Amino acid sequence: MAHSSANVVICGAGIAGISAAYHLAVKHGVKNVVLVDERTPLSLTSDKSTECYRNWWPGPGDAMVALMNRSIDIIEDLARASDNLFHLNRRGYLYATADPARVDDLRRAGEEAATLGAGALRVHTNGSAYVPSPVEGFENQPDGADLILDPHTIRKYFPYLSERTVAALHARRCGWLSAQQLGMYMLERAKERGVNFVDARVEAVDTTGGRVRAVQLNNGATVTADHFVIAAGPFLKQVGKMLGVDLPVFSELHIKVAFRDDARVFPRNAPLLIWLDSQRLPWTEDERAVFAESEETRALLNEFPSGVHARPEGGAASPMFLVLWTYHTKHVEPALPIRFEPHYPEIALRGLTTMLPGLKSYFGKLPRLTMDGGYYTKTQENRPLIGRLPVPGAYVIAALSGYGIMASCAAGELLAAHVTGGPLPAYAPAFALERYADPHYQELLKNWGASGQL
Repeated sequence: MAHSSANVVICGAGIAGISAAYHLAVKHGVKNVVLVDERTPLSLTSDKSTECYRNWWPGPGDAMVALMNRSIDIIEDLARASDNLFHLNRRGYLYATADPARVDDLRRAGEEAATLGAGALRVHTNGSAYVPSPVEGFENQPDGADLILDPHTIRKYFPYLSERTVAALHARRCGWLSAQQLGMYMLERAKERGVNFVDARVEAVDTTGGRVRAVQLNNGATVTADHFVIAAGPFLKQVGKMLGVDLPVFSELHIKVAFRDDARVFPRNAPLLIWLDSQRLPWTEDERAVFAESEETRALLNEFPSGVHARPEGGAASPMFLVLWTYHTKHVEPALPIRFEPHYPEIALRGLTTMLPGLKSYFGKLPRLTMDGGYYTKTQENRPLIGRLPVPGAYVIAALSGYGIMASCAAGELLAAHVTGGPLPAYAPAFALERYADPHYQELLKNWGASGQL
């Protein structure tokens, strides 16, 4: 049996584990960091996302906005250092509604975001000046949000939206990037500083004497280490049990579809588009009658929740667009390979046509598509776990619940500060496991509001 030693062993080479390794080795100069994963780096859930980012988060408190602002700062610095290798843009998120009753909700959301540090809210009525986002690049753009209530402005800049749209809120410090290239850029920089990637699975953690002593791998190797970091994504609970720690998380399955838009209907210059209204899918009367006959298909006639969202994928010449709609949020046990719901592409596309009516041209014949997905592993209030665990020498960077790409850089920085004993930012306590032992926090959880998660 092979024996080796490390200063830090990180379990999981997704975007969170890679960011932790990067910050430890590159930013703090920690030697002998070992990154362990039985899969290719970034291949479990990190490559299954929409690859988007935003600083648009609800309270209570400003911790999530502060974390995301810091993470976006780091991402932008990496984009500058790499000549924007990972194609960071600043197109924004556009939340649209056809319900006049939601206008005040959008205004309140923008005002709240401003108080939390996301930037000022600008309200546009009667043709007041609105500056659209560029298709490429991220420099010298406004933050905050633009609430557009003027129908002429909505039609001018977003002519593809349903004519029923009465308001659109454009959150500005948002966009997307190539997560694979961002992750690989950090991984290569980390390897240059001595980080060693080991193709194996963590089987057990030796905690003799009540602290981390060594990590046992499925290849027969034992790695002696003083520090062990769990960055195991959907397998967080299983790895936590190796330490005797029951981490308070659950998982949901989220699916996305990439459609090939040969008819060039989807707008190539669009931001991330999000429809805020619940809806019933646009079936014909004959289709409704058929679906009503079977219990298996009757659910297709139900009201579906808000939140269908989509964006163009690739450059101007690309024919692809991505669609996501989490209309089920069941708690599930992560299992691979993932089993996909057969009706999902049809449901997602039809739901999207409520916002983008031009896509109705694909009714009756779905465009060519690919479907994939991953597990969102999350806490009940949808905030991450970053910091120390009850076993000395053990740490966690996880429960990044579908926002791992956007949060990973600041999360890795925070994790590295915990491991090295460096100064912690003001938002650190909001993500520590210890928060659940605080009676005030427990009371807060009883009345927790919207998660902000798409």
